[in-house]
Amino acid sequence: MNLDEQIFQYCSGIDDLLKDSATKEELKKRIVDSLFVSYGARNSDAVTKSKSGLLPSSGRKNAPIYYDKRTASVDVATYLNGCMTRYLDYNDTYLSKEALHPSDNVPPILSYAYTLDAGGLEVIRALAASYQVVGAFADAFSIRDRGWDHVTYISISSAAGLGVLNNFEKSRFINNLNLAINNNISLRQTRAGELSMWKGCTAANAARNSVFATLLASEGFTGPSPIFEGEMGFFKQITGNIEVDLERNRVVRTMIKNFPVEYHAMSAIEAALSIKDQMNGEKIRSVNVDTFSVAHKIIVKDPEKLRPKTKETADHSLPYMIAYTLLYGAPDTSSFEPRYLNDKAILSVIDATRFEVTKEFDSMYPEFLPVRITVKTESSEYEKEVTVPKGHFRNPYDWKDLENKGRRLIGDQEKVREIIEIGKKFESTSVRRLFEVVNFS
Repeated sequence: MNLDEQIFQYCSGIDDLLKDSATKEELKKRIVDSLFVSYGARNSDAVTKSKSGLLPSSGRKNAPIYYDKRTASVDVATYLNGCMTRYLDYNDTYLSKEALHPSDNVPPILSYAYTLDAGGLEVIRALAASYQVVGAFADAFSIRDRGWDHVTYISISSAAGLGVLNNFEKSRFINNLNLAINNNISLRQTRAGELSMWKGCTAANAARNSVFATLLASEGFTGPSPIFEGEMGFFKQITGNIEVDLERNRVVRTMIKNFPVEYHAMSAIEAALSIKDQMNGEKIRSVNVDTFSVAHKIIVKDPEKLRPKTKETADHSLPYMIAYTLLYGAPDTSSFEPRYLNDKAILSVIDATRFEVTKEFDSMYPEFLPVRITVKTESSEYEKEVTVPKGHFRNPYDWKDLENKGRRLIGDQEKVREIIEIGKKFESTSVRRLFEVVNFS
């Protein structure tokens, strides 16, 4: 059986996964979390420029734009909503051979569901399929090591979820996958060197392309096949032959972010916060950080990480994030403004910081997220090790934690509670009702 057929077969039985009430609950939290972080990015430069370039927009199927009174063709709405979801680097994470953000699948599912007047349970089913598929590919192979970006997997997973949402029979489901994948292989240059606005928007584009494919597949449009095993297919060109195991529950192993930074920095920020609380303003002489190979490769090794010039590079720079936290406390959405990127005190701490990859910590990843930070001051030495940060699947967010995150981002406590409440009972409400609550003035 070809892999596209295996994906169809698994997704056809997705209700089996949702018999576990904890899995359904986690998916509802991920929907709410994605809406909260989207609010924080609604006026970001990348989102503003994207709206200027793409609106007005309309098509046969239209969907609302988050936190906006306007609608757009469903593919454009998916892109704009996806940019907001991802841009702050504050949405959820899955760590494995490939690290990625499963809630990048939320905007295409919600946006398309609106055009179908779907219920919340239909969205949860579709999102469960997307989470399982993207997690299975992340477990199977690291495409970043071959120069491809992880959002390539979002093209596959969002198409699978959209197939479930539309109740596609086998032929349309497989053609939807084929159309979504074939032209949507993303280069890892997105995350190399000095990072641009595209870092926060490329997953949104992958999802937009899947919606475009769905619009065609729904009319019986066919795509190149077999997309994985073919002579010039995905296995030959991208991954090599891989085994994709869809059965393991990935939903409950996804993690909500406690800070708006690349996830591999989460433990380091907690460790740095603990040390800052002990230092009482002492002058820092040196910082030594023990970490693991994946973190070093993604958020340490590039020289641009030592002098980030953009928000996108700074929130992917472990040297910057540790220095900022030691000096100013927990990072928030304002922590990557030019006044901080050019801050001489931060740059001085970066220059005094050294990193070492340890075999011990390599062996613990990805089940744990280990870091050890040692700070020497003029008079003292402080050390803190963290292996399981808040929001990790071993130390998960509850609804109260999520409400507190929403308050940090939105401020309006009543509106946060309203979104939380509709999220808690989402399986018994409608997508249109959710958008009514989200699109407040």
